[in-house]
Amino acid sequence: MSATPIYIVCSPRPMVGKTLLARLLGEFLLLKNGEAVAFDINLKEPSLLEYLPSITETADVVDTYGKMALMDRVIIDDGVAKVIDLGFHAFDEFFRMIEEIGFIKEAVRRNIAPIVLFMADTDRGSARSHEALRQQIPRANLITVDNEFVVRGELPEAMANGHVFRLPALPVFLKTYIDRVSFSFTDYLRGEKDSSTELHQWIRRNYVAFRDIELKLVP
Repeated sequence: MSATPIYIVCSPRPMVGKTLLARLLGEFLLLKNGEAVAFDINLKEPSLLEYLPSITETADVVDTYGKMALMDRVIIDDGVAKVIDLGFHAFDEFFRMIEEIGFIKEAVRRNIAPIVLFMADTDRGSARSHEALRQQIPRANLITVDNEFVVRGELPEAMANGHVFRLPALPVFLKTYIDRVSFSFTDYLRGEKDSSTELHQWIRRNYVAFRDIELKLVP
């Protein structure tokens, strides 16, 4: 039986496209599987809860109760893919927690496939955090996200080694369009008859890339 995937979308910095990627991934999982669960760990907007309220619940890691409540929900092999939109304010505490409890080993034991999607940036803080994750997360479970709207040019060399997910930049007017709370990527695919539009191609390209991640990384 296939493992239950848990996608942890994260960055130590704000405004790097983290919630955008979590939205895309959540909608892809809903389209593919008919169900998904998402957890929103953010202090400020944009909030995944506002974009995908039907599948998203809030969570926190500020105290023991919040940590236990979150882990109880995600460490279940129930066949339902899960997405964690991890706010920058909780980045250090979250990964400190999962290291302390041996989350990666426990997940594997329970037939769960944790996949960390790290949003790349070129600042020193991102470089340090990425290096720390490389020491903590098995290479097969760590994917660096190259958001071309944020990283202008080549990824830092250390981040380019290993799995890389490339998120192509959209023109500003299209980015403004998809940032609306009422916008749905899947609804756009279904409603736009012209499959050659830039946005249609962009969404399909990312959905196909998500499918490839599952095929390669979810046993």
